[in-house]
Amino acid sequence: MNAFEKLLGEKSTLLADGATGTTFFGMGLQSGDAPELWNADYPDRVGTHYQAFVDAGSDLILTNSFGGTRYRLQLHHAQDRVTELNVAAAAILRQVVDNSERDIIVAGSIGPTGEILAPLGTLEPDAAVAAFAEQALALEQGGADVIWIETMSSREEVELAVRGAQQTSLPIVFTMSFDTNGRTMMGVGAADLMGLHQRLGVHACGTNCGIGASEVVATILNLQASKSEGEDPILVAKANCGIPEFIDGEIHYNGTPEIMARYAVMARDAGARIVGGCCGTSAEHVAAMRHALDTTAPGPAPSIEDVVRELGAVSDGAADQASGQHEVKTRGSSRRRRRR
Repeated sequence: MNAFEKLLGEKSTLLADGATGTTFFGMGLQSGDAPELWNADYPDRVGTHYQAFVDAGSDLILTNSFGGTRYRLQLHHAQDRVTELNVAAAAILRQVVDNSERDIIVAGSIGPTGEILAPLGTLEPDAAVAAFAEQALALEQGGADVIWIETMSSREEVELAVRGAQQTSLPIVFTMSFDTNGRTMMGVGAADLMGLHQRLGVHACGTNCGIGASEVVATILNLQASKSEGEDPILVAKANCGIPEFIDGEIHYNGTPEIMARYAVMARDAGARIVGGCCGTSAEHVAAMRHALDTTAPGPAPSIEDVVRELGAVSDGAADQASGQHEVKTRGSSRRRRRR
């Protein structure tokens, strides 16, 4: 049995990791640089990043390969290093995980290509599938347990990424970023995502990034409400650590460990089986989430009013989907997501 499926069978909730880019900026990564190049140039730093989330209690950790397709790497003249950099991303984490005393899942991260698909853009579907397959196969070669497609906004790109990932023998997960009034930037809603999950037959789906923890919990409630009768999908919640703020020339996220701990419990109670953090989420935040999940008994699904009261404002679209009402007053729903 695959390690991903095995651990899901043993635990009711898996704790994922937090931010990658945010951590690397603290280690010296410069704005505009490719974190994936660090897999070859600074493997010790990448290993230290992974180890921090092992120590924080994560059950699942993503590889440093979010921008690892040839289309993202060509921005750094590294499009011919896809296999090298992705194998290294997974292999470094595989070694860290194998040296730990727990079962931890190595999740091979795949992000969007950054290209616009034809006919609106120049990226042909077959070329996109080939690029995703190239990356996925390299992650499998490096030791990944699952292919983790994340931060998507277009259903078409999800479909192409899954087709590419299906050339491996690994389970597949995809998550989309709900950041535009309860929908993705390309207009995908909760019901659309659940239909996509059902059609593609992947192992798990959900949401990551977006505009804050409250929006992610609301999205999980909406995904639960949109599932088909008899369907019990494995849902993923991976929220940003609050809202980014520009302070003294640097981006800071305003989420505290206490808020992220509360978010983790609410996301679990809303129906997520895999809970983690995205932009701004440090190992300290994840450790607080671990403690909260371990010490707080499962409870009923929160209402949208509970989410707003505990975690903050939710966009009108997400609130309306979750509650069926127009009474929840919100603010800040137009903030755009930022990459980890």
